Amino acid sequence: MVPVPAEIVVYFGDTAAKLYQLEQWLPVLEQLNQHHKVLLMFRKVTALREFKKRSSLSMMFVRRFEDVMALYDANDYRLGIYVNNGVNNFQSLSFSRMVHVHVNHGESDKLSMVSNQAKAYDKVFIAGPAALERHRSVLLDFDESKLMMVGRPQLDLEFPSELPRTDLRTIMYAPTWEGENESNNYTSLDMYGRDIIDSLLTLPATRVVYKPHPRVAASDNPDILGAHEYIVSTLEEASLNHNAAHEISTEGNILAMFNDVDALVTDVSSVGLDFLYLHPEKPLILTDRRTERAQLERDAPIARACPIIDENTTTAIYGMITEAVEENNNRQLRAEMRKFYFGDFTKGDSTRAFVTAIEGLLSERTRRLEDYEFHASAGEAVDA
Repeated sequence: MVPVPAEIVVYFGDTAAKLYQLEQWLPVLEQLNQHHKVLLMFRKVTALREFKKRSSLSMMFVRRFEDVMALYDANDYRLGIYVNNGVNNFQSLSFSRMVHVHVNHGESDKLSMVSNQAKAYDKVFIAGPAALERHRSVLLDFDESKLMMVGRPQLDLEFPSELPRTDLRTIMYAPTWEGENESNNYTSLDMYGRDIIDSLLTLPATRVVYKPHPRVAASDNPDILGAHEYIVSTLEEASLNHNAAHEISTEGNILAMFNDVDALVTDVSSVGLDFLYLHPEKPLILTDRRTERAQLERDAPIARACPIIDENTTTAIYGMITEAVEENNNRQLRAEMRKFYFGDFTKGDSTRAFVTAIEGLLSERTRRLEDYEFHASAGEAVDA
C-alpha cells in the first residue's frame, strides 16, 4: 500500500446523496487541516467524484475493506472522524490504533441523533447540555465519559449573504425531509406545507424564502414531492404576478441566509436550533406532524419556546405567524433554550473547543501508543 500521509482521517462510507452530512463540516475541516493534515476517505466513488468539486482537501476512494485496513496499517493515522452512523463505519472502527470520534452532522432533537452505535466510538462530540440529556434518556449502560461538549463549530463561520437585498420583511420556511422511516419522519411538507406557504404569501410586505432539506427535491414520496412542487410553482407565480421577489433555494447554504431572515418556520431538525443559536432574538415557529404537544415538548424542548403548527392550528397559521413576528413574546424563553442546547458558547468558542478536543485526543493517543510499544518491547502485557 502506497503511503498517504495525514494525521486525521475523515471517513465517509455513504453515497453522494448524503454528502450534505459531510459538506457542512468542510470549512471546519479545512481550518483543522492548517494544523493537522486531514484526509477524506470515501467508500463510494460517486461521493468522491462529487466532493472533488467542493474541496481541495486530500481525498481518496477505497472500495474494499482489506484495502482500508492495509492503508491504516501503512500510515500513522491517529484519529478518525465520522459525521454519521453509517453501517460502513464499523469497518473503519475495527482498526484499534486510531482514536475514533463521532461528530454527527447537526444538533437536533430527531430520534436519529442518539444511537446505541455511540457506544462503539472512543469519543462522541456533542453541542451542549441538551445532547447530554438526550443520551442519558435514551441509552442504557452508556459511558458518559465518551461525550465531549464542543458546541457547533459550523456556526462560528461567516458566510457572504446568499439572499438578494430587500426592504421587505423576510420569512423562511425550511422543512426537513421524511427520514428513513416513520419514527424519524419530522417533515411538515405533506401535512402543512401548502397551508404554510399560502399563509405566508398573504402577509403584507413580506418576502418568502423556501429552503427545503437537500433530499426533498429527490423524494420518491408522492405526497412530499407534490407539496414541494406546489410550493415552488406557487412562489414562482406569486413572484411573477405580484412583482415580488420570493426565493426558492434548493442548493444554497442556509447558514448564509439567516442574517437576512426575520423569522423562521421549520420542523424538528438542526435548522431550527442553528437559527436559535445564531439569532435567539428572532421568532421561531415549529411544526408537529403528530399533533402530540406534550410528547413534542419532551422530545424537543425547544417547542416550549415556540408557537406550534399542527392539526389543531392549521387554520390559524396566519395569525400565529403575525403574532410571532409583531409581538415576539418568547424572546426570554428562547434565550434560555439557547443555553440549554449550546451552553455558554459564543461565536468562536465552538471552533476553539473542537480544535482543543481534537488536539487533546491526538496527544493522548500518541502517549498511549508510546506506552504500549514500550511495554510490548519489554514483553509485558498492556492495555492500549
